[in-house]
Amino acid sequence: MINFTEFTLSNGLRVMVHEDHTVQIAVMNILYDVGSRDEHPDKTGFAHLFEHLMFGGSKNIPSYDEPLQRVGGENNAFTNTDITNYYLTVPASNIETGFWLESDRMMSLSFDPKVLEVQRKVVIEEFKQRYLNQPYGDVWLKLRPLTYKVHPYSWATIGKEISHIENATLDDVKDFFFKYYTPSNAILVVAGNVTVDQVKKLSEKWFGPIASPKLAHRNLPLEPKQITKRFMEVEADVPANAFYKAWHMPGRFHQDYYAADLLSDVLSRGQSSILYQKLVKEKEIFTSISSFVMGTIDPGLLVMSGRLKEGIRLEDAESEIGEIISSVLSSGVHEGDLEKVKNQAESTLEFGEIEVMNRAMNLAFAKLSGDANLVNEEGARINAVTTDQILSVAKEILQESNASTMYYRAKK
Repeated sequence: MINFTEFTLSNGLRVMVHEDHTVQIAVMNILYDVGSRDEHPDKTGFAHLFEHLMFGGSKNIPSYDEPLQRVGGENNAFTNTDITNYYLTVPASNIETGFWLESDRMMSLSFDPKVLEVQRKVVIEEFKQRYLNQPYGDVWLKLRPLTYKVHPYSWATIGKEISHIENATLDDVKDFFFKYYTPSNAILVVAGNVTVDQVKKLSEKWFGPIASPKLAHRNLPLEPKQITKRFMEVEADVPANAFYKAWHMPGRFHQDYYAADLLSDVLSRGQSSILYQKLVKEKEIFTSISSFVMGTIDPGLLVMSGRLKEGIRLEDAESEIGEIISSVLSSGVHEGDLEKVKNQAESTLEFGEIEVMNRAMNLAFAKLSGDANLVNEEGARINAVTTDQILSVAKEILQESNASTMYYRAKK
């Protein structure tokens, strides 16, 4: 159970406080409600570029890291399709330094052309190393546009192509910043050895004066229901043939999300799972195989992927997977298998709440759903899933007409 207090500043900044006086630290987590889904199709990769630019200094503070490190703090950030999240940890007595730093860069970055050039090169290098020059690195650059035809999930967070970052101008950067990096588009969580009164005063002092223009209504295109199977084949210099299959499924805050997530766990979580037992251990078709859900806010994907044992045809591997899916669709899953993955999911939730920073992050994301108490309800929602629900969701999702398949062949 994560206890919290929440309030909203006059400029729209949503603030949450989680007191934990058993620790000597304080953490700040700022979630900006902007991810790669908010980008223009011709200017992708901007949300991720901004993750880097936000550490390049603001108008009043040339270096973000230096003053934080001086007071014993550390920080990091991440970007995905839906959000951009910044977080820091400091000794509790130095929490105001965090407020000073975060509010100043929310108010305005320095927009120094030199910083843009440095971070542009960093992101381009990351694009090359992680996505272009690494075995299987381009999987999602290819699989996303196969599965999504309309929705902006059709490109990866890094962007569609390097040229979009190469051609980003300072005006493009400013437009993106002033559109999305506003108090009313952010959720601030302060947790640890702090008090609600303390956080209220510091929030008003440091964030209260920041103006917040009215946000444009998010109006993303809805992905049409997929009605025919999609397929593509890729050949590259990789160690082994690989198989990928993705089905459309409900989004993160949908009532069926937990059933779909548990379905993916029953199929592949751990060495006693169905896919591992049948296709890795018994039939030795795959050397590794997994299924997982993307967890996106808008309707997402349940993905199955695996590396094949040498000499096994991709067509045969897909056929074997098809037999397992057919069995699940006709007979459902065993109660014991469901209970096992429920216990694993509950353990993951409990371990995730050990660190105060994880609690802060989870609170921020739950607040994005419209009800911050979702953070305390997930365990009950997971435990409420039945085998009948699993079967119902499987029949809805695991249809060939809803599937996109990619054969990733190793060059001979």
